[in-house]
Amino acid sequence: MARERQYLLSADEDLMPLVGLGDAAAFAVLYDRHGRAAYALAYKLTGERQAAEDLAQDAFLRVWRSAGGYRVGRGSVRTWILSIVRNRSIDRLRSLASRRKTQEKVEAEAPISQPSDAFAETWRNSRRDQVREALSTLPPEQLEVLELTYFSGYTQTEIAQMLDLPVGTVKGRTRLGLKRLGGYFQTHGALN
Repeated sequence: MARERQYLLSADEDLMPLVGLGDAAAFAVLYDRHGRAAYALAYKLTGERQAAEDLAQDAFLRVWRSAGGYRVGRGSVRTWILSIVRNRSIDRLRSLASRRKTQEKVEAEAPISQPSDAFAETWRNSRRDQVREALSTLPPEQLEVLELTYFSGYTQTEIAQMLDLPVGTVKGRTRLGLKRLGGYFQTHGALN
């Protein structure tokens, strides 16, 4: 308790080395001091409450993991935290813009004449069955990560937090699962 009171009186720059050593109380003080500003900036940049919460949480997770990378001469702790939020927000916006652009391109290149409804329904059902069969060949941990990513729309960071795994493990399972699906479709014929 005395240590926590001492942290409240400490400068941010003095708390960073403690956070780097895994001191949760020092981290909590930094979060209390800068959490609202991080959320406010993320909200201003994204305009979405949930996205702002996710970005602020992601920024503080990065602070926790890379506190040792903070350098006093490069700016204040607050500036460092807010720059993490800003950079993560920009990355998110770029990703969304890229997805939107890809979707627009696909839609623009789609054939003008549409197949009959019966044919289209049969085709969709056939593809759905092929995908289900391919997914059934995956190990459960790869399937879970792919389902959370592609069917539920979670980011790899969110999945890592949900499953209590390192982000690298989530990325590895995603890569291995996609590679296995690619191999399945090569040997069983690509989706037609």
